[in-house]
Amino acid sequence: MVGDLEDPRRQEPPYVLPERQMLEEWLEFERTTLLLKCEGLDDAGRKSRTVPTSLLSLHGLVRHMAEVERGWFRRTLGRETDIPRIWYDPANQDCEIAPLDGADWETDLAVWEAECVAGRKVAADHELDDAGSKRDGEPCTLRWIYVHMIEEYARHNGHADLIRELVDGSVGW
Repeated sequence: MVGDLEDPRRQEPPYVLPERQMLEEWLEFERTTLLLKCEGLDDAGRKSRTVPTSLLSLHGLVRHMAEVERGWFRRTLGRETDIPRIWYDPANQDCEIAPLDGADWETDLAVWEAECVAGRKVAADHELDDAGSKRDGEPCTLRWIYVHMIEEYARHNGHADLIRELVDGSVGW
């Protein structure tokens, strides 16, 4: 049986917490999981697209999540509607994911970390029922954003689990 990733930076929240604290702690758990899946690899390992039919790599997932953090917390909740995409190529909808030929890990990791910090700051100024900009014509609350972000990270961390195992055999939830 595959065991848990063991790292003091990553702790499951207790079973009973106030709702907001629970959501924030699960989001931090998922953010840290993605980071841990990338640690200990060289640039080639992080950029490796281990499934031939997929554009996904660990490096690309970190860049993607930087865009997701910016989109939901800053653009939607914070209403920074004029903030540009971090990586933009009108000819490539998935440009943050691939290609990564000129991508620098340290720079991109710092961008992701900065977007996580910015997201925490924006969220700290809002209550769970506060709505930001409309998405698809509907108001979007901080509560919904937290739940979505946890789901988004969890889904991509599943991808990261498989990618990492295929890169170097490392496993752990």
